Amino acid sequence: MRRLSVVTVLALAVSVRAAAQSTPHEKLAHDIYKELIEINTVDSVGSVTKAVEALAARFKAEGFPDSDIHVLIPDNAPTKGNIVVRLHGRGGPNAPKPVLLLAHLDVVAALRSDWPRDPFTLNEENGFFLGRGTADDKSMASIFAANMIWMKREGYVPDRDIIMALTADEEGGGSNGARTLATQHKDWIDAAYAINEGGDGALVNAKPVTNGLMAAEKVSVNFTFTALNSGGHSSMPRPDNAIYELSKALLKVSEFEFPVVLNPVTTAYLTQSAKAQPDKEFAAAERAIVANPTDAKASAVLARDPFVHSVLRTTCVATRLAGGHANNALPQTATANVNCRVEPTSSYEYVLATLQRVLGDTGVKITMQGRRTGVVGAPPSAVPAEFLDAVTAVTKKMWGDIPVVPQMSTGATDGKYLREVGIPTFGVSGLMYEGEERNMHGRDEKIRVKSYYDGLKFLDELVRTLSTRTKM
Repeated sequence: MRRLSVVTVLALAVSVRAAAQSTPHEKLAHDIYKELIEINTVDSVGSVTKAVEALAARFKAEGFPDSDIHVLIPDNAPTKGNIVVRLHGRGGPNAPKPVLLLAHLDVVAALRSDWPRDPFTLNEENGFFLGRGTADDKSMASIFAANMIWMKREGYVPDRDIIMALTADEEGGGSNGARTLATQHKDWIDAAYAINEGGDGALVNAKPVTNGLMAAEKVSVNFTFTALNSGGHSSMPRPDNAIYELSKALLKVSEFEFPVVLNPVTTAYLTQSAKAQPDKEFAAAERAIVANPTDAKASAVLARDPFVHSVLRTTCVATRLAGGHANNALPQTATANVNCRVEPTSSYEYVLATLQRVLGDTGVKITMQGRRTGVVGAPPSAVPAEFLDAVTAVTKKMWGDIPVVPQMSTGATDGKYLREVGIPTFGVSGLMYEGEERNMHGRDEKIRVKSYYDGLKFLDELVRTLSTRTKM
């Protein structure tokens, strides 16, 4: 009996795994997902071009003509390839502009010594896919690719063209990816709107409670803090130590909070989130901050959640340090990188002036990296009624009457480059997470297996819904 029970358990485990890929469509998505995860596309040392070439081969094998597959590899960056694929609609003089599907293929670094398993192997454990890029952003990249191929296999002809752009350099600054497409090859990607990363659903006790629709995002800006000193012998310390001066300046930054600044997207997010929030105190604080952004008590309650804390304001944090030149010498130089995630309605000048005011006359110099002036980002994208209606309808079909919650990304995506050239961009995925379980950019990045396949279905139905509507 004991041996039989073990065999039975193993059989059940196999059947559960098989059920995770219950359709040929899901198997196709899994195969593409696995292939992409297992190609090292780290922005600094990997090759996105290898992933692009593998995808191009898949699309050609599926009958997409060469004229509908654009592979862009910058001359000065041979590992930072991009791919744009078009599925043609019915066309005609009254055909609406295309729908664009945007995702990035590059990932942040992952040291093998930090991970209990190979980060560049798609692992499945305890109901999760684990590996670098499983959440950010190869889940959406593989889903978009699988859905485009599946539509082609089915002979699906939309009313409007569907374009997929999978890009490099999102993690590395965008200069060889979406920015290049937007500024130099807009005709390849011009669309009524784009579907992008950044809008995810929320789970509470594994139950879907909201679906996110990202219509705004912060902008990443880096500042270099520098303390200079004449130095000297370490046997004769002085109060004017460059490392100490820099440390005191960074402590001032750590203790400073930018004021709460709301925009239409974050106001809608807090309002909708409060309706689904099980914590009554937190929900009350969300409503209070909407009514009065200067409510310090509400702000303190909301600060318990790092995401909501960041949604409310510009944030700045020290991310790198360097200093000194010898173990037996007083430091002549000490520097730090301070990364700020700035509200899209703010300005570069305001953030720099605020940091200078916070430091006071400390002798530490602040330099903004890159020559930037004016408002930091494009304004939030107004959500077209047909887009919101489609997202709401598919959400309700899959998960019932959960709210679609407008969101502002606290990070930064390639969507900013599209908005700057007039392509409204919205983050929506149907991918569901509980808290910060996905651990993007960290060790053991992951996504729920069920969430991945739900996202596959959601995005397939959403794109079909949008691409069969003939009016803007």
